[in-house]
Amino acid sequence: MNGLVGRMLYLPPPKHKRREILLLYGHHASIERMAGLAEDINKYGAVTMPDLPGFGGMESFYKLNEKPTIDNLADYLAAFVKMRYKRRRVSILAMSFGFVVATRMLQRYPELAKKVDLMVSIVGFAHTEDFKFSRKNILLTKFIAKAFSYRASSWLVRHIGLRRMWIKLAYKLVENRHVKLRDADKLERKKRVDFEVILWQCNDVRTYMFTTVEMLKLNLCDKTVDLPLHHVAVPEDRYFNNERVEQHLKVIFSDVEIHSTSVPGHAPTVVASAKEAAPFVPARIRRILRG
Repeated sequence: MNGLVGRMLYLPPPKHKRREILLLYGHHASIERMAGLAEDINKYGAVTMPDLPGFGGMESFYKLNEKPTIDNLADYLAAFVKMRYKRRRVSILAMSFGFVVATRMLQRYPELAKKVDLMVSIVGFAHTEDFKFSRKNILLTKFIAKAFSYRASSWLVRHIGLRRMWIKLAYKLVENRHVKLRDADKLERKKRVDFEVILWQCNDVRTYMFTTVEMLKLNLCDKTVDLPLHHVAVPEDRYFNNERVEQHLKVIFSDVEIHSTSVPGHAPTVVASAKEAAPFVPARIRRILRG
């Protein structure tokens, strides 16, 4: 699409189910990482989960001599929605960075809001102030990400810094305290780290670094969206301050309903099954999906 080659997961609806669900994954993710969640919500309707340019192994905007700005990603998603759904309505479930792109899409194309019958944020955010990080850490991360967002430096990161041996060593050093590894036995840790290697290598480094800078200067509060929002928050989210997230979401959306979950991490484990991913969709949202 638009001259870029990517993938799309499509799960057909169960018998007598007509709901169309668009599932969007986050920043450090792929279709494979979110397949468990897609399988879980497939019981309520057809599920479509596309790659976005530079993510999940898809070719990046740099191939078109364009930058992966939030606006460009939102424009791409809008074109996908228009092509995919045409006259049909759609339910959007978007996780983390995917929610950012979906929200900007609805801000730039308000006519698409009329197609959306349900908007769900799963640990989404809307403003740089939503991050829990100190100002010092934000500035440092922005500096590093900016430095590696250029052609030459990103090539060095991908082909030298992100070699399998270095990624595995990095996770080995923090395995007893890393949220993705500390609850797993030896075999499960190996499985998760092997998947992390795939994630770090399949996503375009330059896009990853550029969008990291975009997130750390984000402000979606400049335009409203005429839709109610269901927001799923994780009490112990290691990235976001839930109170600030809620405040910013209420500036943007016409109504915001907050749902809490007992999930310990910001996102499903890298190899989450449908059962493991299920807590990210609370009972109240399931009732709406079922209706």
